[in-house]
Amino acid sequence: MAANLPRPPLNGLRKQLEAGRTRKQRLPRDGFIRETFTLPRHDAREKAREWFTMFPKAAYWTEIESWCERPDDVIEFTMRRLPTAD
Repeated sequence: MAANLPRPPLNGLRKQLEAGRTRKQRLPRDGFIRETFTLPRHDAREKAREWFTMFPKAAYWTEIESWCERPDDVIEFTMRRLPTAD
């Protein structure tokens, strides 16, 4: 009996999915640029230093937003900064 039921229209769902894709491409509402890295501990430290050198904390509000240790001494972390130093 279930095989005879009509299929519901999927246009609304399709529009929601497309709108979600477009939103992800824009900056978040808070205006920060974020980038997530998964690197061995030594390389993670170097990458964080690189960000703080390129985007000084005082001008760009650069910070390590979150981090966690993964197996095999790997660090996953998210850096954030403002797009400009205005």
